[in-house]
Amino acid sequence: MNPAEIPQVATPVIAIDGTAASGKGTVARRVAEALGFDHLDTGALYRAVGLAVLRSGGDPGDAAAAARAAQSLRPGDIGGLIGDPALRSETTGSAASKVAVVPAVREALLDFQRGFAGHPPRGRGAVLDGRDIGTVVCPDAAAKLFVTADVEVRAERRLKELLGRGAPAIYAAVLEDMRERDARDSQRAVAPLRPAADAFLLDTSSLDADQAFEAAMSFIRTKAGIG
Repeated sequence: MNPAEIPQVATPVIAIDGTAASGKGTVARRVAEALGFDHLDTGALYRAVGLAVLRSGGDPGDAAAAARAAQSLRPGDIGGLIGDPALRSETTGSAASKVAVVPAVREALLDFQRGFAGHPPRGRGAVLDGRDIGTVVCPDAAAKLFVTADVEVRAERRLKELLGRGAPAIYAAVLEDMRERDARDSQRAVAPLRPAADAFLLDTSSLDADQAFEAAMSFIRTKAGIG
C-alpha cells in the first residue's frame, strides 16, 4: 500500500492484531468498552465473505468466487450476520482464512475498515482487531498490540469454546486446524500475519482475561496517553 493513500484520522485508533484464539477479540472488546470507543472485529468481515461463498455452494479457495462475495458485501449485511451462529463455526473460520489470502478480497474490505477507523459511529475513537490492522489497515494507529499464545493453549481454548456451544470437536483436529490456519495467515503473499514493528507483544498463554486486559490497558495508557 502507498502510504500516501492511507487517510489521516482525527480520532484515536487502537490496533489489536493476533493469532486465532489468542484472546485478542476479548481484549479488544474490553478495551473499547473501557475507553468508550467503537469496536470492529475485522475477522467478522472475512468470516462473512467465507460464509457467503459456502452458502452459495462455492469453494472458499476459489479466488474468483471469494472476490465476488467480498465485492457484493455491504455494511448492512455484516450487521445481519453478527448474530448468526454459523458465522462463528469452525467451518466458517477455516473458510475465512482461505478467502483472506485473496488480494481482491482484502482490497474490497480495506476501505470499509479504514472508513470505520476514520469515522467511528460515536466519534470518540475506534478499536479494530484482526490480522493486519497495525501493519496495513491503520499503520498510524495511536497504539498497536499483537496478541498471541502457544498454539496448544489456543487449541485447548477453542476446544472448550466449541464444546460449550454443543459442537462436536476433538482436540487433535482443532490443533491441526489451528496450525494450518496459522500457516495460511502468516505465509500469505498479501498482508501476512505479523506484529507491527512498534507493536506491544502480549502473550496470553499464562494470563486470564482480566490480566490480559490490564496488560493491554497499561500499554495503551503509556504509549498513547489514553485511558
